[in-house]
Amino acid sequence: METSTSAPNETWNLADIFPDSRRFEEARRDFRETLPTLDRRRGRLAESAPTLLDALEQITEAARRFALLRCYSSLKADEDVRIDRYQAMRQEIELLATEFSGKIAFLRPEILAMKPETVERFIEEEAGLAPHAHFLHDLMRQRTHVLGPAEERIMAETSLLTRSASSLFNVLNNVELPRPAVQLDSGERVRLTPVEFQKHRVSQHRPDRQRIFPEYYRAFSGFKDTLGSNLYSAVKANLFRARVRRYDSCLTAALDPDNVPVEVYRNLIRQVHGRLDLLHRYFRIRSRVLGLELGYPDLYCPLSSEPPRSYSTREANRLVTESLEPLGPDYVAALRGAFDDRWIDWHPGEGKRSGAYATGWAYDVHPYVLMNYISDYESVSTLAHEMGHAMHSHFSNKHQPYATADYSVFVAEVASTLNEALLIQLMLRRASEADEKRFLLGSYLEGIRGTLFRQTMFAEFELEIHERVERGEVLTGEILNSLYVELLRKYNGHDEGVVTVDEDYAVEWAAIPHMYYNFYVYQYATGIVAATALAEALLSGDPQAQQRYLGFLGAGGSDHPLELLREAGVDLESAEPYEATFRAIERSLDQLDGLLGSS
Repeated sequence: METSTSAPNETWNLADIFPDSRRFEEARRDFRETLPTLDRRRGRLAESAPTLLDALEQITEAARRFALLRCYSSLKADEDVRIDRYQAMRQEIELLATEFSGKIAFLRPEILAMKPETVERFIEEEAGLAPHAHFLHDLMRQRTHVLGPAEERIMAETSLLTRSASSLFNVLNNVELPRPAVQLDSGERVRLTPVEFQKHRVSQHRPDRQRIFPEYYRAFSGFKDTLGSNLYSAVKANLFRARVRRYDSCLTAALDPDNVPVEVYRNLIRQVHGRLDLLHRYFRIRSRVLGLELGYPDLYCPLSSEPPRSYSTREANRLVTESLEPLGPDYVAALRGAFDDRWIDWHPGEGKRSGAYATGWAYDVHPYVLMNYISDYESVSTLAHEMGHAMHSHFSNKHQPYATADYSVFVAEVASTLNEALLIQLMLRRASEADEKRFLLGSYLEGIRGTLFRQTMFAEFELEIHERVERGEVLTGEILNSLYVELLRKYNGHDEGVVTVDEDYAVEWAAIPHMYYNFYVYQYATGIVAATALAEALLSGDPQAQQRYLGFLGAGGSDHPLELLREAGVDLESAEPYEATFRAIERSLDQLDGLLGSS
């Protein structure tokens, strides 16, 4: 079934992974046949360094092969979520993942049963263990949270249950949720899918915005009890995992794999709370430019007085490539290869998954990028963002063995938001008209609003709902609405008369897939803080900044995220990156004020 009318060179080429579904099935059968052999060294890991190495290499190679299966099945399923055989393909791989996890569940407990000095001696004796040294050291760091072999096997099996809330949301949001149709003042009738809502929420025609916003969220309000129960289930699953692994909170459990202190999370919220005045200043400028008392539907339309221009995919390629030239010729050459070699599925299609993402799962092939490109500047910026992820995977996969190629989301969001920052700087330098500069500054500040302030608000909401469940409290759709609208009004200055937030938007939490990602979203905010500091160093002419940054990309997951960022020149445990970000926001607000004249 065709899912879009895209030109072939604007769809991704999954044949680079498997030529067709038949070859995928062959690889899946071959992988399943290897499963019984994966525990052949069980009970013997402490015998010698070569025995430990053999087990690690066999499991790592199996993981490498499984990642290709997961990548192919996931991408095929996302091309059109209506096609049952591809959804079944993904579900089969998810089941296989549980079998795989169960088969290798012995590994961590058995290594942890070894004395730390034995592990260190093995690393020193066997050079082949070098790619696994970070894993072994990190495992010893987390030893109090790893269970016995039998318990680890049970935990692996629980993934059959703990992923169900996210899966249910995905099906409901992408397929079965009724989507209202509205008629715009132009006479166009629009069915408010997530893609169409994203497209029309930026309309400069206020009556259309005021029509589509409440209608879009009314669809979620009709299912708020179901979605509330579903999110409650996801939080309880997180709490179950945290308690079984002997963590004192869900937050601690979520951050510990990256060795990120809880204080980093809480400090982000404090820092942003301390500068909500910047967000409110931005909204007051919007109010002045638009000549409106702002309501929630007024927060996305561009500040330009003219409709924003559209960008072809070719223009988007060129702009993103030119904006990233400060990262050096190696980066640019790899980026051009990505555009030429069909890493990207560009356009929306009936049944195609909404949103955008990049994946580097296909270690031996290349990264892939899903877009829903609608030719506006936000789409160009999203392309820059996702290519940041793709290039991160490319350089990591190129320079790291498979064992250390996979990097944390914590650093991933730095690579993506850095690209957005470099793109906006190029666009501002080239803008000749005041109106274009105003639009671009508005776009930059809107990105700051969405990535720093809004994601921090999500992070605060996520922390609050987990802490409530940890205290034994329940979550319902109504309770979630109440918690969310309180934060929404606080961040947007409702009580100060900055932005009016009606009750219609209390249910917005139900439309956010990241609520099922277990303390994921805060990394967008810390990412833009780190990216701002790195971008300023790159654009300042610092001769070492480019080398440090490419080293950061190529380091993959070879160290903990905070250490990798320190090597790149950013210390997120200090105040300076936050202060640098707030200074950059103030400069942009000053520029925008200058274009508009004194208030």
